[in-house]
Amino acid sequence: MRADRLDASQLGVELGERATLVQFSSAFCQPCRATRRTLVEVAGMVEGVAHVEIDAEAHLTLVRHLDITKTPTVLVLDADGRIVRRAAGQPRTVDVVAALGQVM
Repeated sequence: MRADRLDASQLGVELGERATLVQFSSAFCQPCRATRRTLVEVAGMVEGVAHVEIDAEAHLTLVRHLDITKTPTVLVLDADGRIVRRAAGQPRTVDVVAALGQVM
């Protein structure tokens, strides 16, 4: 498993045609719920962008492999699954859109 790239088999869903927003969350994380709303909204606005939410506790091998230390953590993947941006904490919509602009 490569730490700089993710694929559909690791995520359990197909990657977005242009980009994928991968969110690592945990069950009782309040900022995770707000992050989900933001990422779903952005993915709905930008054609070809998918949002994938991963339960960090249920995917510990992947969490350790990617050195995810906090939830929420958001990874922005390009069309090939390469991790091009990474941020911990609740993102602002404008920052997510800017990150996608750099990817696409």
